[in-house]
Amino acid sequence: MTALELRASLGLAGVYALRMLGMFLILPVFALYATTLPGASNHTLVGIALGSYGLVQALLQLPLGMLSDKVGRKKVIYAGLLLFAAGSFMTAQADDIYWLMLGRVIQGAGAISAAITALLADLTREENRTRAMAMIGMSIGTTFAVSLVLGPLLAKHIGVDGIFTLTGVLSLMALVGVWKIIPDPVVSRFHSDTGTNTARLPAVLRHPELLRLNYGIFALHAAQMAMFVTIPFALTSTGGLDKSEHWQVYLPVVVAGFFLMVPAIIYGEKKAKLKQVFVAAVALMTAAQLGMALALSSFWLIVVWLALYFIAFNILEATLPSLISKIAPADAKGTAIGVYNTAQSLGLFLGAALGGWLYSHHGAGGVFGFTSLLMASWLWLSFTMTPPKAVKTQMFHIGDTWQGDVATLSRQLLAVQGVSEVVIMLDERVAFLKVAQQGWDEASARALIASTYPAQA
Repeated sequence: MTALELRASLGLAGVYALRMLGMFLILPVFALYATTLPGASNHTLVGIALGSYGLVQALLQLPLGMLSDKVGRKKVIYAGLLLFAAGSFMTAQADDIYWLMLGRVIQGAGAISAAITALLADLTREENRTRAMAMIGMSIGTTFAVSLVLGPLLAKHIGVDGIFTLTGVLSLMALVGVWKIIPDPVVSRFHSDTGTNTARLPAVLRHPELLRLNYGIFALHAAQMAMFVTIPFALTSTGGLDKSEHWQVYLPVVVAGFFLMVPAIIYGEKKAKLKQVFVAAVALMTAAQLGMALALSSFWLIVVWLALYFIAFNILEATLPSLISKIAPADAKGTAIGVYNTAQSLGLFLGAALGGWLYSHHGAGGVFGFTSLLMASWLWLSFTMTPPKAVKTQMFHIGDTWQGDVATLSRQLLAVQGVSEVVIMLDERVAFLKVAQQGWDEASARALIASTYPAQA
């Protein structure tokens, strides 16, 4: 990576982390706080308030990503961060559940994830794009884990309304970071690996394997939000823990989940056993939900099942994007990721709303009965999925002045050892290659790509 690419990648990962920190910090304490507000005697409203953020995200993130192609990345990002900050300050001042709900809706309107990834694509070369995106992915995972521990601690010292104020401040800090740290792109254009191409939407929406994965991320996050409508109350009632002490439970289970995830992912990728690892993680997730449904009267059993839940959750959060990348058509990866992210946001909303309704009418057992059925249906779908090929996507820039024969170059690249798919997008000046995880002839491919630069030939 060049210095500019590294600065852009680290800077945007930091912006993403600051914004996600604001969202995740309230997760372990939101339900307990919301029930103290006037109008929140109905737990369904608590779930809707928690999940409304996800509904607005689902509706806006793809359109705002496409809008950034037309009006500029930073304009959309600035507007989104200001909306998120405004919603955060509004929730901090909420004096009833409806005002809290409105603040969450405004927070969700700051749907900038697609614009951030598009800006990252503008500022990085194709060869380094995957590494840059991985930095953002790691920042999200780390922020989630840290937030589960920090949220209860901050609630003790500054209150949940103070956390909302902090999220607004963090959003404004992220805005300043985009302005001062992130370079302005020389050229902004559509990138198939990060942007949503409406022409490719029908193919993505009909793809049976991608549909399985979209259902999976929907189910995973629906179950997560339903859990966090319920688990804080279970920890308080069975363990006698104040909400400020819940970090004592989350810290060990999150750390265990992170460290046990790593060998599973390495084994799946290196040994081409990703389906087996994936199915085992879904099975473990299903067992964890069933276990919590049956163990809600025992504090220590809840802790054990939470630990198993986080092991499975971390594995699935890491493998799902990898599977999307392997399975999606090379020229529709960005579109596939956009649909996947929308399914995730819908899961956040429906899981929280339905979890709140079930808790009101059927208690915690009803919530975990629902999440158990959700995971069992996903387990059945994962058993019947086609094992993904042991491939990865490589991108290469095509010479800006090259006007050669695309079909000929495609045939030459397909003849290279380990290359299974080639898509050349001459308007984007990029070649997408799906190649073997190990042992592919990268040197020959690079030599062919270099021939698209006449001055260097």
